[in-house]
Amino acid sequence: MSITQQYLLDAYRARSLGEPAPPAPGTHDWQVVREWRDKRQFRAVLAGRPARGRIRDTLGRWLRVPRRRAT
Repeated sequence: MSITQQYLLDAYRARSLGEPAPPAPGTHDWQVVREWRDKRQFRAVLAGRPARGRIRDTLGRWLRVPRRRAT
């Protein structure tokens, strides 16, 4: 059964029982992503690591081309 079919079945049951309909699939996806990011940043702070920009800084160090000195 797909997510859409399960949602339609749940909505039908809720309507026939007079209950409020469940939220549509994907309604709270961004909220979940924000909470996951906040938790990750919080754990980084507790571990003594920078909370932001860690991936970008690491990629910058790996991809940085050594500069040639002018002679």
